[in-house]
Amino acid sequence: MANLGLGIIGCGNISTSYLKLAPLFKGLEVRAVADVNMAAAQTRAAEFGVKAQSVDDLLANKDVDVVINLTIPDAHYAVSKRILEAGKHAYSEKPLVLSLEEGVTLRDLAKAKGLAVGCAPDTFLGGSHQQARAALDEGRIGTVTAGSAAVLNHGMEHWHPNPDFFFLPGAGPMLDLGPYYIANLINFLGPVKRVGALTSSASATRTISNGPRDGETVPVKTPTNIHALLEFHTGATITLSTSWDVWHHKRNHFELYGTEGTLYVPDPNFFGGTVEIGGRDGSLTELAPWDHPFGINNQNHNGRDLANYRTAGLADMVAALQQGRDARCSLERTLHGVEVMMACLKSGETGEFVTLTTTCTRPAALSPEDARALLV
Repeated sequence: MANLGLGIIGCGNISTSYLKLAPLFKGLEVRAVADVNMAAAQTRAAEFGVKAQSVDDLLANKDVDVVINLTIPDAHYAVSKRILEAGKHAYSEKPLVLSLEEGVTLRDLAKAKGLAVGCAPDTFLGGSHQQARAALDEGRIGTVTAGSAAVLNHGMEHWHPNPDFFFLPGAGPMLDLGPYYIANLINFLGPVKRVGALTSSASATRTISNGPRDGETVPVKTPTNIHALLEFHTGATITLSTSWDVWHHKRNHFELYGTEGTLYVPDPNFFGGTVEIGGRDGSLTELAPWDHPFGINNQNHNGRDLANYRTAGLADMVAALQQGRDARCSLERTLHGVEVMMACLKSGETGEFVTLTTTCTRPAALSPEDARALLV
């Protein structure tokens, strides 16, 4: 598999993950990085031995075939649009865009130019989530009729030195963390038919409690407490709770209820974790770790061993381009996920159910063999 040249726009913290992990995968070679702050680009380039360029020069670089968009969410649409206009494939961090209209524009532009657009999150390709997918596909819990997904904590102001953007439109718990949960729900169940939600915020401001801005308050201008009901085309109904107004809870991250049992899925924000199945007889079985390369711990974060394979979705998109097949982190699924999230927020505003206008297919499962084929 010949390498495609990669460029990165946006040299913040997340760029280190892509630069460190891209060498694990076939077909990926980062050749240049860019940032509106040239000093940031130069620092990252020196750290990883790649070229630092201006954004304009990177987009004109003939050695770059695919550009990874790691800018702030509010800039994702404009930057991805420029990438496509420059004749290059685009892969974006989540969320792809902040409105369905923007996503449709990107879709139409990509189609007109014969280009691909992919988007994180790719954690649903992790070993544990693919093991859970295999259990579902094998009928281990029968037909999924309902389920619960929850990401509940008290926000970012306690650890992030500049948490302002987390509490502005385009972020909040739904758009910041919801993509991980919705991508995995699509992986398990396919497209959503309609949603209803209640939204609120516990406070009009947040107080930073770390770093040089300790004690400073920031405004809250987007809901921080969203509780949604998702009806899937399969008939399954899933409750999705995303909140930064919770100090403590005992809810599991992810549970799927079937006609023959319950599937307990680990946190979809990560690639690994334990999968459990509860049976009709009341038994609870922990599935033996799967021989899946994207479930193997390869990183220690604050004393916790984790499996981290960010860029797996990008590697799959590059392989899909070369093999003429559908990418698992495709624009189709990302756009549907964006509409699900925006529909939840809209339902919270209007008090009415919202029927989705987009749809998608389930991504192909990623078996251990499929995953190994992506690795060097």
